[in-house]
Amino acid sequence: MSVLSDMPVTKDESSHRIETDVLIIGAGPAGLYGTYYAGFRGLRVAVMDVLPQCGGQISAMYPEKPIFDIAGFPSVRGRDLVDNLVAQAEPYGPVHLLGQRAAELSHDADGLPVVRSDQGTEVHAGAVVITGGVGTFTPRPLPAGEAFLGRGQIYFVAQPADHTDRDVVIVGGGDSAFDWAVTLAPVARSVTLVHRTDRFRAHRATVEKARDLGIEILTDSEVSVLHGTSHVEHVEIRHRLDRTTRLLAAQTVVAALGFKADLGPLQHWGLTLRARRIAVDTRMATNIPRVYAAGDITDYPGKVRLISVGFGEVATAVNNAATVIDPEAQLFPGHSTEKEN
Repeated sequence: MSVLSDMPVTKDESSHRIETDVLIIGAGPAGLYGTYYAGFRGLRVAVMDVLPQCGGQISAMYPEKPIFDIAGFPSVRGRDLVDNLVAQAEPYGPVHLLGQRAAELSHDADGLPVVRSDQGTEVHAGAVVITGGVGTFTPRPLPAGEAFLGRGQIYFVAQPADHTDRDVVIVGGGDSAFDWAVTLAPVARSVTLVHRTDRFRAHRATVEKARDLGIEILTDSEVSVLHGTSHVEHVEIRHRLDRTTRLLAAQTVVAALGFKADLGPLQHWGLTLRARRIAVDTRMATNIPRVYAAGDITDYPGKVRLISVGFGEVATAVNNAATVIDPEAQLFPGHSTEKEN
């Protein structure tokens, strides 16, 4: 398959068949930057993700959280980072296959990868770049809240404004729990954080900020019962040491108990894995021909899992994939400042 910079991704709607130069699997930050970079290189690109929106964990878990380790941005809100990455790639016309899990990998008669999604879409590509982060992540449930899931009990705070003038109870002691507590404090009627021990996994500065905002933090405690009719109205909290209980008004209960990560179908593709991560070489190439990986899902000696590192890795993956797709292509395409606007 050669580089076809003047042609769009080929789609056959009747058979759900798509032909492209590069398929990016994972629409998190690394995948979105890889989408841009493939377009910059003149490659046709499609991006697939099991989530219904771009952004990966950022969009699902902390869209309002400030991120401080992106080069050139002293601070950038998660939602804004994702929006900017999508806008950066948009001029190159990527095809977004959202709400679709990459289920099967095979190779056609010419040795080109074919990826089939759980929705029946068949993508024929010159190369595949896997940027799936931690894979599929499933929130850890709040046992007492399962009956009220979607009726006041939630796992992620997508829109803080939706909780204006509500009494909010957040369960957990990690970064997400405290980040959401701090984010919701200015808009909610009240915010109470409940944690089963007196030690927190969250950054100390965020814990102190929550305390400075007057957020009530109940330690050595757990949510034992949720009360309400069609929606959560009250939360019963039990102290784990003296077994006393307390009833709080609550219209929103956020279960921020972490999540379970799973590579899903990827673990059956024949990829070399190390501790549920995909092993890659310095080209970001996996052990499978024409399949590359970048970002948090990869593993190699000295690996550092940062968004900024993922940006560099996916650019490396795309550049090396370009030379396999088109043997006449140069590994280094030049700087973007050398291109005409």
